[in-house]
Amino acid sequence: MLSDYTPSEFTHEGVTKPVYVRGHGPAVIVIHEIPGITPNVVRFANWVVAAGFRVYMPLLVGDAGPGPSVGYVVKSLARICISREFHVLARHRSSPVTDWLRALARHTHEEAGGKGVGAIGMCFSGNFALSMMMEPALMAPVLSQPSLPFPFGAERKAALHISPDELACLKDRCAPVEQGGRGDKVLGLRFKGDVTSPGERFETLRRELGDAFEGIEIDDKYANPKSPEPKPHSVLTEDLIDEDGQPTKEAAKRVIAFFVERLKSA
Repeated sequence: MLSDYTPSEFTHEGVTKPVYVRGHGPAVIVIHEIPGITPNVVRFANWVVAAGFRVYMPLLVGDAGPGPSVGYVVKSLARICISREFHVLARHRSSPVTDWLRALARHTHEEAGGKGVGAIGMCFSGNFALSMMMEPALMAPVLSQPSLPFPFGAERKAALHISPDELACLKDRCAPVEQGGRGDKVLGLRFKGDVTSPGERFETLRRELGDAFEGIEIDDKYANPKSPEPKPHSVLTEDLIDEDGQPTKEAAKRVIAFFVERLKSA
């Protein structure tokens, strides 16, 4: 499954993690969901490569290769909950691993060149691309079913898992050029009935970013009926129906078009 990817490692401040690399063009960092780099995460990454990008897939938890299973998901989730790299309940604070990801974004821009870097997080990593905007090279953040903080209570449902400084930076970057901003955009995806990635989170993004946030919310009935997920959740992987015209496949196309617009267009 990963035979076309070059395995490598990236180290920042003494922390080393595996990174799988493939393709040519501007860098796009594909951050996997729970439980790890699964076949359908790689399928999505391959689509990004085919669109003319150089994909970097860091392994933050779990393994590279196996498909999801109940035991595998539980094991990875438990690791996230106890790891110091992830603050799963923090409303106004990002996970420490985002500092490593910002450094990776800086490194990939230096290596791949181009206008800037794209990043997509999924599930537990869904909001990480927002924190990564503190790195100037990050120009195309995508949030797929962002699930942190775990939505226990009304405040956490609406929270973005970023610090006040990160939110201020995000809003500055997304402000129109004529107002001193960079005119950046943020793209988000979720299923309408997904309680782990609640709609209140997208409402917060719309309130804070206005027209700079594009939210795609898909009706649950369009999820893959063969998905191992108990309820619709993984928009671009397990719950995607790989057929043109299907809302999930069209959402994947929109993500790739977003990367093209932000990283390749004049």
